[in-house]
Amino acid sequence: MKLHEYQTKQIFADHGIPIPKGWVAETPEEAERIARELGGPVAVKAQVLVGGRGKAGGIKLARTPEEARQVAEAILNMTIKGLPVRKVLVEEAAAIAQEIYLGITNDRAAKRPVVMASSEGGVDIEEVARRSPEKIARTHIHPLLGLQAYQIRGLASDIDLPREHWSKFIAFARALEAVYHKYDATLVEINPLVITQEGDLLALDAKMVVDDNALFRHPELEEMRDLDAEDPVEVEARKYGLSYIKLEGNIGCMVNGAGLAMATMDIIKLYGGEPANFLDIGGGASAERVAHAMRFILSDPKVKAVLINIFGGITRGDEVARGILQALEEVKPNVPMVVRLVGTNAEEGMALLQEAAMETATTLSEAAQKAVALAGSSAS
Repeated sequence: MKLHEYQTKQIFADHGIPIPKGWVAETPEEAERIARELGGPVAVKAQVLVGGRGKAGGIKLARTPEEARQVAEAILNMTIKGLPVRKVLVEEAAAIAQEIYLGITNDRAAKRPVVMASSEGGVDIEEVARRSPEKIARTHIHPLLGLQAYQIRGLASDIDLPREHWSKFIAFARALEAVYHKYDATLVEINPLVITQEGDLLALDAKMVVDDNALFRHPELEEMRDLDAEDPVEVEARKYGLSYIKLEGNIGCMVNGAGLAMATMDIIKLYGGEPANFLDIGGGASAERVAHAMRFILSDPKVKAVLINIFGGITRGDEVARGILQALEEVKPNVPMVVRLVGTNAEEGMALLQEAAMETATTLSEAAQKAVALAGSSAS
């Protein structure tokens, strides 16, 4: 789950990271009032969960409150990469002397968080990595010892940060580490972290991504979720306890268990097909949940065939079969389906499906090949 800049900045400020003074506005009039209260030049920044806001015209400077209102009105009428701008952050404009980058993310290869810093602030870190990888300094956080001061000083030295700023830089890095761990983040980023002409360090922009699987520990973050940036079907699926992610293919997948779902998508690819979704109905799925899952799959007009692959451990095969038949009765799909049931009550489930004249398969390879063939014939 991504947080907006203004939400992330508030969290950063709560942990002692200096940010520009400012507030969020939802109307041009609010933007004008905030600019008047700040009493100087302001930056008006679109709050959308995509990159490239500046290039799209979503970040503008305003010298007067009246100009801030005009700029805010223009930005609030924008759509950036398909997302409507509903709020703007109006904050004090900073007198920038230098821009740097500071961030923490997961390093899956090292199996621990990695802190990254660069003298190339204000630029996407992916672009820096592509163009000048030597300008990104990295150090890993030990899972027991945490981030040590000597490591942060090493980063500061590697990016040629003037020594008079090292103590503040260490404080920034430690606070960022605290936020990263406290909120189960997969990314916390300040880009740019600016040195002002007065010699202060300031988080001019802020980004934070939280692990969805940890949100149950952070209900206050769940309330911040911006559904504009998410697929409405995925949002609806969460209400029923389903893990659904839409993809670009034409073979719908309904599977129980994330690992089995990934294997199912892989074998579809192996036989020349393209999965249309990731969908995990979970353990102990009821007939009602299976019916909901089927509706979500069939809501995608690209789906030309559906592969249902269920291993009955906690989930009973006959219960799944009833859910499939219930969904078919309610949705009345016009695409072919292949079902593979293995495990608890699988024989009873297969018998129910065969009575309904549904296509079945014994092995996953057989099921995948049938689904690919059906999708191809349906598409043609």
